[in-house]
Amino acid sequence: MTEAFLQYVWQHQLLEKPLATVDGLSVVVERPGMLNKDAGPDFFDARILIDGIRWAGNVEVHINASDWKQHRHSADPNYGNVILHAVYCPDTDIFRGDGHVIPMIDLSKHIPSSVWDNYESLMHPAADVDIPCAPRIGEIPDFLFQAGQERLAAERLERKSADARQLLEACKGSWEQACYWLVARYFGGKTNAFPFELLAKKTPLTLLAKIKDNPMRVESLFFGQAGLLEQPLSDGYPLAMQREYNYLRASYNLNPMAGHLWKFFKLYPASFPTLRISQFASLMSRSGDLFSRLLETNDIKTLRGFFRTTASDYWTTHYLFDEEGTRRVKTLGVSVADRILINAWVPLLFAYGAFHDMQQYKDQAIALLQQLPPERNSIVGKWTALDVKPANAAQSQALIQRYNEYCSRHRCTDCSLAFRLLKMPRP
Repeated sequence: MTEAFLQYVWQHQLLEKPLATVDGLSVVVERPGMLNKDAGPDFFDARILIDGIRWAGNVEVHINASDWKQHRHSADPNYGNVILHAVYCPDTDIFRGDGHVIPMIDLSKHIPSSVWDNYESLMHPAADVDIPCAPRIGEIPDFLFQAGQERLAAERLERKSADARQLLEACKGSWEQACYWLVARYFGGKTNAFPFELLAKKTPLTLLAKIKDNPMRVESLFFGQAGLLEQPLSDGYPLAMQREYNYLRASYNLNPMAGHLWKFFKLYPASFPTLRISQFASLMSRSGDLFSRLLETNDIKTLRGFFRTTASDYWTTHYLFDEEGTRRVKTLGVSVADRILINAWVPLLFAYGAFHDMQQYKDQAIALLQQLPPERNSIVGKWTALDVKPANAAQSQALIQRYNEYCSRHRCTDCSLAFRLLKMPRP
């Protein structure tokens, strides 16, 4: 038995009625009170009828009634307005400062055994179960499961937009630069997110603005800043980029990053950072003021078009410098473009709406998620294995949020699904 479980039971009134004090006085809970997660009584502002008399005040929950004395609540004025002591083991009476006994209810007589069994199964699942309610998820009506999806999607957007706001502070309030850094992070994918963001941070937007009309120069700048032009090269195009970068480096006092930070191992060739850097250079050379242009667009097809860039001609026959291969145009895939929209643009758009108190941008961010297809990743895969299939990116984001913030942290008592299961008899 845990105090957290008793608090949960009291908060949601998962109790068999009628209720009574240990002295046999009737108890009717009109309002259980608001759960207090700070110092002081467990529940504030409760409304309870005890023997027909309405009391307003606080409720304290303990496993043992004697815990009151061990915690020295009698000496704490914060506990002076406790109107009911809810305990699992009423091993002693507790008195107020004026000598009157505080009414006490024995929860052990009112908690259905199925509630405790359900709670234990959720809080201590089998070692091979990632989602605690997985064995019983089929018992949850679909409408109930979907009811919380929109709230969870918004909850995840709030968290990610908070991250975007922190990035904005690092950019000294420049939305353009925050957009540039954030898009770069997701251009690199999970494997090269850090080096791609570092590349953006080392490559000034002000310099890009000066040279953006020359795509070859932009590409040379990015490859040079990526530290990938420091090696010996033999093909004509990379040698030309090397010369161009050396000129830019001397002219603008540039400092490249370490080339060894880029990861190629276990990546499909289409995801090699060489191709992604060229595609990113193409984006930045034709999309000056990227944030402003994205902000003016709410058509999903047009937004995808911004990111579905094509690597320069050299990469049509190459994946690496000086290693020629099969001819193929290297255009960023739809799934990658969607991932950038979901993880970079949508949170930034939501953050922009929140920052300026403009609801239309927040609504637009959610609408974009609803138009994009659901993500395919390991977390979403855990849900689809349970036959929970998201219809769009808003729903897959909700599933990721539910897993990351509730399932993996065993915060089942904060999840609407667990509340439903706790009240249901076990099969």
